Amino acid sequence: MASAGLRDAPQLPDFGLLKRLARDQLVYLLEQLPGKKDLFIEAALMSPLDRIANVSILKQHEVDKLYKVENKPAYSTNIVNADKAAGRTRKYKIIFSPQKFYTCEMVLEEEGIYGDVTWDEWSFYLLPLDEDIISMELPEFFRDYFLEGDQRWIGTVGQALHLLNSLFGPFTRTYGMGQGAKMVHELWHEIEEDSPVDTVGQKPEIGHIFLLDRDVDYVTALCSQVVYEGLVDDTFRIKCGSVDFGPDVTSSDRSIKVLLNAQDKVFSQIRNEHFSSVFGFLSQKARNLQAQYDRRRGMDIKQMKTFVSQELKGLKQEHRLLSLHIGACECIMKKKTKQDFQELLKTEHALLEGFDIRESVSFIEEHIDRQVSPIDSLRLLCLLSITENGLAPKDYRSLKTQYLQSYGPEHLLTFHNLKHLGLLTEQAPGETLTAVESKVSKLVTDRTAGKLSDAFSSLGRKSNFRGISKKLGLIPRGDGEYDLKVPRDMAYVFSGAYVPLSCKLIEQVLERKSWLGLEEVTRLLGGNEFVTGKRARVRIVLVVFLGGCTFSEISALRFLGREKGLRFVFLTTALTNSARLLESTIEAKA
Repeated sequence: MASAGLRDAPQLPDFGLLKRLARDQLVYLLEQLPGKKDLFIEAALMSPLDRIANVSILKQHEVDKLYKVENKPAYSTNIVNADKAAGRTRKYKIIFSPQKFYTCEMVLEEEGIYGDVTWDEWSFYLLPLDEDIISMELPEFFRDYFLEGDQRWIGTVGQALHLLNSLFGPFTRTYGMGQGAKMVHELWHEIEEDSPVDTVGQKPEIGHIFLLDRDVDYVTALCSQVVYEGLVDDTFRIKCGSVDFGPDVTSSDRSIKVLLNAQDKVFSQIRNEHFSSVFGFLSQKARNLQAQYDRRRGMDIKQMKTFVSQELKGLKQEHRLLSLHIGACECIMKKKTKQDFQELLKTEHALLEGFDIRESVSFIEEHIDRQVSPIDSLRLLCLLSITENGLAPKDYRSLKTQYLQSYGPEHLLTFHNLKHLGLLTEQAPGETLTAVESKVSKLVTDRTAGKLSDAFSSLGRKSNFRGISKKLGLIPRGDGEYDLKVPRDMAYVFSGAYVPLSCKLIEQVLERKSWLGLEEVTRLLGGNEFVTGKRARVRIVLVVFLGGCTFSEISALRFLGREKGLRFVFLTTALTNSARLLESTIEAKA
């Protein structure tokens, strides 16, 4: 199975410290207003807050009532103005998290309540979701930065890195790729210079750091996930490290909220597995549990007492979790069978490999015409475009027209956004993939060029996926069938059809300890690669995804870590998948 390790893994830092720091700061802010108080919480902060400080902790610090706020400025204004009209005198404090922007003050001024409220900041940048996953819970980062060019969150990421470096560093070497990654790195170092932390003599728990923009690798984020955790996310939507399993999973009339992390003994063993291996594992687990229960039959009173006091509670908990994960698997199977998932995967693999393109186009057209799912149809269109370096004008117009007829003309704006992001583009008249690769090849071999021309930069906004795939060997060419139970490389996370580009880049750079030898790949990706710091032998690497990270990438890098004797820690602006990524580009929700 993919979870088998080949080398001893190093011990991970205790990221629970981040929770404790955030909780202490929140408690301090609450105590600034002594006495009973009501707390109005923005809807998006409810789940992260629950992971940091639950209701009982808030009650201990005199929070009387909790309210969920959907419309922030309007709600604040209504409360203050209603109190004014009724002649009530109260104190109002707004706590901005993770930080206050200048526009916040402008809104308060426009609403006429600037002088009636005080404000503070809760520097809640980092939420540990698991022993190796830290999320900034900023799903808006992708749209704000990559689509709208809003750089406000760059500083927030820089502050987060500063905090991590002071607690678990000093980081000895930094690698990165992408314009956002470069900006974050520069800003982080400015913060380090302005607010130096004494790390002299401090033994680094994390040695190297790798910063990566999401737009370096859109393909991986667009592919259907087939590892268990990824499928759970695609099917049920994991939110803030937990998932709501409905009646179809629980086999009852109620939903259950389940925390998905390494503490779940069942989940921790199947999370990184290809879905085809999961049922077999769960069946074996059920038999093992039954055997442990059956041991009771031959016990005397003393043994039974020991069994009940020491083992029974744990077995019952494991049995409950096992039932939930079996129910989740059955639900996933039903949904995927209904959606003709195997045909979908076959089309994706054909697009990745560059085979049967006309057949793939026909499948996408049929998918659009049957109105299966607006998001899935968009996803396939984007995969086709990226892997083919843009669509031929005739195909682009035809597929766009069919999509708008099936799902509505309001998606014109969506197509504009996707084009801007480089996700769904149209080739220039007469420009084929071969012609593009020929241009790229010419530029790549021109060693005398000090800087790439503007023409090449615009070319870089397209994907050049075929060239990159060839250079890095992203499509495995092994003989025979790929054994998903005993995977040989990271391609297992996509059924052996494709090694995630983002993960392959990280593997190659860490092996070389630099970008040397990857010049052609970096130029095809549009440049913006960098490396700073000194070389050192490290076993824990922090990987920072700007714009979101998928569970497939996490599973792939966990596998790589086991193979190389490393541990990867993931810091992401948010956990994402193809649906979340594309929903952020849609102007009118379908």
